[in-house]
Amino acid sequence: METTNIVDFSRRDGITDALTDLLRTGAQQLIATAVEAELESYLSQFTTARTEAGHATVVRNGHHPERPFQTGIGPVNVRIPKVRSKNGQPVTFHSALVPPYVRRTKTLEAALPWLYLKGISSGEMGSALKVLLGPDAAGLSANTVSRLKRDWANEYGEWRKAALDDEPLVYIWADGVHSGLRGEDDKLCALVIVGVTARGKKRFLAIEDGVRESTQSWREALLSLKSRGMNAPKLAIGDGAMGFWAAIDEVYPETRHQRCWQHKTMNVLNCLPKLSQPKAKAAIHNIWQAETKDDAGKALDLFIKTYEPKYPKATLCLQKDREELMAFFDFPAQHWQSIRTSNPIESAFATIRHRTKRSKGCLSRAGMLHMMFKLGQCAEQNWRKLRGFDYLAKVITGVAFKDGIEATENSQIAA
Repeated sequence: METTNIVDFSRRDGITDALTDLLRTGAQQLIATAVEAELESYLSQFTTARTEAGHATVVRNGHHPERPFQTGIGPVNVRIPKVRSKNGQPVTFHSALVPPYVRRTKTLEAALPWLYLKGISSGEMGSALKVLLGPDAAGLSANTVSRLKRDWANEYGEWRKAALDDEPLVYIWADGVHSGLRGEDDKLCALVIVGVTARGKKRFLAIEDGVRESTQSWREALLSLKSRGMNAPKLAIGDGAMGFWAAIDEVYPETRHQRCWQHKTMNVLNCLPKLSQPKAKAAIHNIWQAETKDDAGKALDLFIKTYEPKYPKATLCLQKDREELMAFFDFPAQHWQSIRTSNPIESAFATIRHRTKRSKGCLSRAGMLHMMFKLGQCAEQNWRKLRGFDYLAKVITGVAFKDGIEATENSQIAA
């Protein structure tokens, strides 16, 4: 006789949960009570209106057919009352709690795009929700996700036209986010720009389709922002992609440059053998973690002196952007952690790489941009204000900073 120690777990649609059933029953009763209260409030508007016989002109008239309303604990059946007028005037009762044509709660509606963005494909959406909500989860199909994606496209189109002159931007971060796409030879390179306002709020400014981070693509993205009213930021942070820096010099020549230390560190280490990388990485950290620009310069000179004889490519990679790597020292020290790297963009789009891998690149270029836009909106809600945001006003007004500290007249004379 064949034996096995494998246990078959019951499917979600075969599980009965007394507590969940009780909660659904209670929810159904609460909704019915609340809708009845809404109806009584609605009918009270017509208490003075009477027929010639002295009867109320607006009265109850049964119920609409019962319909399921999807909630976080599964479907709850609701019946909405109807009313009629005895004098022929059209009257209709609409519940604010359960509006017409609404089939699910707002929290469940918000969960649908997240399930999709987290890797559940359109075709799998119905099955996933049945597991979460039970076998009666109706109306949550691939068509629902398709409609949501159309909504995202419309929202993205409106967002790209929104004015940007409501509040000055102080810093911007720029990076290219690459993702693979099925059926297209070239990978999508989304040009992403994030800015921080004078009040320290971070916001996405641009998510545009680009051609391998070319100067022309970045120029078009920046010119679009300028046409929407964006001011010249005080500092731009990004990696060493030449396209962006050439474009920003044309569109916003007064904006200073800060190279991303995270990207620069990786580029330098790639020029070194693996055995030398840990020690070299520590030496690079000594540069950007220095207290003053002079100390950072000395640490950089030491790195070049140490590694140039054997690894000239590594030292050249670091030396060529020396000035741009040190720009952050001329801004408040409270901001250094944020303006030394392009991490705000990197962290926001970590999910997009998972989603592309999960769906094997099955999105179109437009679909990927719309998804990035929705991911960006979700990320914005969790972003904290820039640390030391109260110093941003001084940066805007042109107050000078030396080694992260506001420069006084005495310090300027001493310098």
